[in-house]
Amino acid sequence: MTDMSEGVKLTINDIARLAKVSKRTVSRVLNRSPLTKRETRDKVLAVIEKVGYVPDPQARGLAFRRSFLIGLIYDNPNAQYMADLQQGILSALGRTGFALVVYPCRRDEAGYLNDVRAYAEQQKLCGVILPPALSEDEALIAMLTRIGCPSVRIASVSLDGARVIVSHDRAGAAEAADHLAALGHRRIAHITGPLSFRSARERLAGFESGLARHRLSLDPRFVVEGGYTFASGLDCARRLLGLSPRPTAIFAGNDEMAAAAYRAAHEAGLSVPDDLSVIGFDDSPLALKIWPPLTSVLLPVHDLGRMAAEQVLALVQPGADEETDPPLLTPTLVVRHSTAPCSQP
Repeated sequence: MTDMSEGVKLTINDIARLAKVSKRTVSRVLNRSPLTKRETRDKVLAVIEKVGYVPDPQARGLAFRRSFLIGLIYDNPNAQYMADLQQGILSALGRTGFALVVYPCRRDEAGYLNDVRAYAEQQKLCGVILPPALSEDEALIAMLTRIGCPSVRIASVSLDGARVIVSHDRAGAAEAADHLAALGHRRIAHITGPLSFRSARERLAGFESGLARHRLSLDPRFVVEGGYTFASGLDCARRLLGLSPRPTAIFAGNDEMAAAAYRAAHEAGLSVPDDLSVIGFDDSPLALKIWPPLTSVLLPVHDLGRMAAEQVLALVQPGADEETDPPLLTPTLVVRHSTAPCSQP
């Protein structure tokens, strides 16, 4: 390394020569590729530290013909879900040289596919992360494939393609049903998410299957469709509590709608959990901000985002052409104080 004069701007080729490895290997090390052996990575990093090499981001972008931007493209009304997801993604992108850009869209608007394509091409996205419900849009996946933009999907069930992070919503909803049935509830209601979302349909199916294990079923009058928002949950809960006889327990498709059920119960002069048990889904920070603390199905959204980002990085870094099994996550029920044994006949 003594032949490198001071003031000379080193290139990736210089690092490769000094470390006695290929330029591609140096590139993999710089991009923290898991395909590089530890001893090789340590050797390259030692050279980089010794000579004080700093990668030129502009040169990297030209070399890969990409901008080192990872896109999060979404159409999801749940603000807390998206915030937690972004935090998980950012935790994986830290110190990688990649940055996150966010693109909200409406899949029910005409021309949305063209808009997404224009954005991906203008930003020269290295790859994209697609949460529900966009992750279920096969036309979107096909378009991204055509323009050479790798995608990783987050979904409640396994979908076609290897790069899917599965959240297994059905299993979590079944746990919620088990819990309410064990507490002796029989008049149980469910506020679903928008049934155009696969996650909402999976949670409904899981809840029904959990009740069936206890020889129970959902009364059709006790199933109402919400929109994963507080306002929609409030409307649904008011309708449910206006029935006679009313339900003694409500399983809401997310925590926002569960919080709305608290308000509807208060308006009706009912106490949670003495008169009405409530369960949410996601176990978002909201679950601990309301009183009593909400029993909720823990969906590790932060981990979903982190794992999706790790999968994108594995796709876009040089030499990362090997398919890997998607990581497994299982939601679990976190029991707090919003559920109690049924006190109604």
